[in-house]
Amino acid sequence: MSLNTKLASGRMGRVIRSLGPAIGPGAPVEAMRAGLGALLGLGVAGLFLMSPLVDLRLGLYLIAPFGATSVLVFAVPNSPLAQPWSAVVGNTSAAVIGVLCCMLVPDPALRIALAVGLAIVAMIPLRAIHPPAGAVAMTAAQNPEAIGKLGFWFALAPVAAGTLILIVVGVAYARATGRNYPFRQFDDPSSHGTADHAAPERLGLSKDELAGILQRTRQSQNVGVEDLSRLIGAAELQAASHQAGPLTAGMVMSRDLVTVGPETHLDQVADLFRDHGFTSIPVVEEGDKFLGIIYQIDLIRRARADAFSFDQGFGKSMSALVRRDRKFPVLAGEVMRRNVPNAKIDSGAYALLPLLAGGGCDAVPILHRGRIRGIVTQTDLLSGLARQAVRPLETAV
Repeated sequence: MSLNTKLASGRMGRVIRSLGPAIGPGAPVEAMRAGLGALLGLGVAGLFLMSPLVDLRLGLYLIAPFGATSVLVFAVPNSPLAQPWSAVVGNTSAAVIGVLCCMLVPDPALRIALAVGLAIVAMIPLRAIHPPAGAVAMTAAQNPEAIGKLGFWFALAPVAAGTLILIVVGVAYARATGRNYPFRQFDDPSSHGTADHAAPERLGLSKDELAGILQRTRQSQNVGVEDLSRLIGAAELQAASHQAGPLTAGMVMSRDLVTVGPETHLDQVADLFRDHGFTSIPVVEEGDKFLGIIYQIDLIRRARADAFSFDQGFGKSMSALVRRDRKFPVLAGEVMRRNVPNAKIDSGAYALLPLLAGGGCDAVPILHRGRIRGIVTQTDLLSGLARQAVRPLETAV
């Protein structure tokens, strides 16, 4: 094959790849979460906007652009394009421009093109870019008769009202399903309720510096400052996990494990936490078949949930939870975490950094064919990495 043929083949391959999917594969659970959210959002919006008091002959009250807004709000809630300001201000300003174009421009083709173009021009300085807003302007421009009856009221209802309903449902649904919407702000408290950022996000970069990076790379419309901080921190930890070295999980893990079975009563689990000073205890069956893990915080959260459910104090709920003479004792299998990060004996110790640094995992079980062989706590990993760092210095001396 000649050089020219190889170059042409390479260019063709790049063109074909560029036409393929640019988004990574999504989990089926996340797809269902987003789809159900859109169903609920549009359902609630329809109940308000398509009430019997509305003249349905206009056909504009549950408008098509709301479907596109739902995709952003429920499927990509972390996108700057999906945030409340972008959605409400973007859609409403585009509706106003669409109405103006209906009033001033008689030619249909010019009216539609001008409405969409001017909507984009308005959204950028308003810092409210919202792709469905282009469709809002186009919807208005395509329906001059209906807009003639509604006038600027079209911008308020259905556009602003419908968008606000989707936003309110989006906020409630995100909280109910463990997502963040609106997205995190750089100065928001951490998951611990303090002003300190989570450990992986302490980059030494200010909010203005991160915002400058987004502006220079023209990514301000795609990623927020807080999410950029999280991405950089995660990338640094992932890069650190690639460092080669002789240190493995098997070399730093704790091997003499204290475990419980799924039928173990929580009062016994609490005793083990107290007697050994552990922050985590694996749950196993058949000797060493790993089922899950219990962290101390899981007992606290269960007691807190009981306090709310039974309208009693936290101390009373905790005492009742671990009481030995409880009529119906709570079992370890009811509070354990099942889907936890794990590693193999020969996994590099650096690969455990992203798992243990995020704050949601205090210990990583080390498994072999589903059976637990050890556990690596944050203390185990720090001690191992410290020894690894000191040994080159000792060799040099």
